[in-house]
Order: sequence, then structure tokens, then C-alpha cells
Amino acid sequence: MSRELTVALVGASGVVGTEFLRTMEERALPVKELRLLATKRSAGQTRRFRGEDLTIAETTTEAFQGADIAFISASTAASKELCPIARDAGAIAFDDSSAFRQHPDVPLVVPEVNPADLRDHRGIIATPNCSTVPLVLALWPLMAERRVTRVIADTYQSTSGAGTAAMAELGEQLQALAQEQPVTIENFPKQIAYNAIPQVDAFLEDGYTKEEWKMLVESRKILHQPDLPLSATCVRIPTLVSHAIAAHVDFDAPLAAAEARTLWAGQSGLTVVDDPLHGGYPTPLDCAAQDAVFVGRARQDASNPNGLAFWCVTDNLRKGAALNMVQMVEWMLDDGCL
Repeated sequence: MSRELTVALVGASGVVGTEFLRTMEERALPVKELRLLATKRSAGQTRRFRGEDLTIAETTTEAFQGADIAFISASTAASKELCPIARDAGAIAFDDSSAFRQHPDVPLVVPEVNPADLRDHRGIIATPNCSTVPLVLALWPLMAERRVTRVIADTYQSTSGAGTAAMAELGEQLQALAQEQPVTIENFPKQIAYNAIPQVDAFLEDGYTKEEWKMLVESRKILHQPDLPLSATCVRIPTLVSHAIAAHVDFDAPLAAAEARTLWAGQSGLTVVDDPLHGGYPTPLDCAAQDAVFVGRARQDASNPNGLAFWCVTDNLRKGAALNMVQMVEWMLDDGCL
């Protein structure tokens, strides 16, 4: 990994942008020049990287000239506009929106699962939804031993998945309720404080939400299983960081919980925490600011002898977003395909 990179970071003022800075510094990504970009509203702010205060500039077409890679953490609409601009300027655009995830020419990658797909990029690469990443990483080693016949995934997603303003809204609502004042609802369909909202993103005609649909189609693409039977229910809960998933997976033959733990233990990117009698299971708070996907509570599904139930958690800002994209760059540098 000797090549030094000129990096453009779009969305540098956001919560994921902050994780990009932390992740690139912690993992010593070979950055020669870092350009921090955001909207006009955020231009002029500073962020610290490797002991230096860098000023955020407004995102313009010219900002991508001469860049090797562009990390783009913005709205879907902004990504649709900016990714082709970055690509045409000669950079490889790594996008964390849903804009290009289902495009047939855009790799959708979890590096521990399908890194070879990165070799087929055409200038734009997508990272999966932050709830898809932990699910496919937990499924991947199990699928090497058994054929999956059905997946049920119910998520418990933190407010940071909806951005900085959503996190602030949780705090404001908690404070208002503590003072017996009315709450203000702006970033969620209902009050998030002391609540659980079974709606992440908009509803589709079939009753599923876009978030749930993303988990289905993204898992199929990453795992190269176009007919994978998967159903999800995505729920927003009043936590700040980390998404959790309760998964029920059916196989073509029984898979013992002990065997699943052994398979997970051998999988890069996974950490097994599974000793529930002594409090050994992952929680969102435990997993915040951690790189791994944590799995535990493995047990035979009581409704199906060929089924396995388990629980997994990961920091949605790190492995669910920034870290996953930085790992793609690391793999490509080692592979020589960047």
C-alpha cells in the first residue's frame, strides 16, 4: 500500500464525514492531500486531520480535478450528480447513498465478502446500506457450509442513521420530556424519545419500506444470490449509534449454534460475543466506536430444526459506512486495481 492518494471527501461536515476522518487517520490510509467538501452552508468550517486544521470548501465540479478517489457521503440526489462528475474528472467515486447500488455496472461491496467485485468497477463503487452490511457479513461464513432457504431480519436502528439533526432531535425530545414540555418532531414520523418506530424511510406499495427493500436487493447482489428469500422489518429506536439485527435463518440442513460460532470466529470482520448466561452478548452501546460486526445469542430456531436464530450489532457510522469504504480502498491498493 505504498501509493499516496489525493482524496476528496464530500459531506465532511456530517456525522459520517467525521467518521471518515477518524478512520483514515486510525488506519493510516496513505493520504497525500485531503480536500474537505460540503454544502455552501458548511463551507469555512474546519476539521482536524493528523494534527492539522483543514478548512471545508464548497463542493464544486473543479474540486475533483486531480483527485485519485472521492468519498461521497451526501443525499441520493447529490450523489447522482456528483459521482459521475468525480468519475469523469479521473477519480474513483465511493458512494454511500442508494443512488447507484442497484446499477449493474456499479460494484456493491463488503470487502470481507465480495472484494473481487471491486476489479470490475467503472469509476463508481457503492457501499451497502448500514443495516445490510452486518447482515451479509454474519451470513457469509454460514453460507459456505449450508444453503440458505430463508432469512428473516428485524433491525433496531439508531438515530445516527438519519443524520446529525436526528441525533440532536432525540436529545431535545428527552430534555423536553424531562421538563414536562411538548416535544418537536421534525426528522422522524413520530416521537423517537421513549419510543420505537417501525418505519425507516418511506413506505412502498407492498407495505415494506425502502429500507427493508434495500436489505433484500442489496443482500442478493453482494452475496451473488439473486433469488435469496429475505424479509426485513426495520425499526428506529432511541439510541445514538449502532444498528442491531435479530436474524432468523433457515438452511437446507441443521446448523448447530456451536458450529455457527466456530464459523463466525474464523471470519474476518466478525467478533463473537456469546455467553448470555454471564451477560455475554453485544449491545449498541458496547459496539459504538468499534470496527467489527459483533454476533451472539446463537441458538436453534424453536420453529424450525434447520433454523438458526442470532443477534448482531455494529457501529453504523463505521463498518456501516466510513470504515467499509476505506477498507475497499485498502483492498484495491493491495490488489493493484485502484
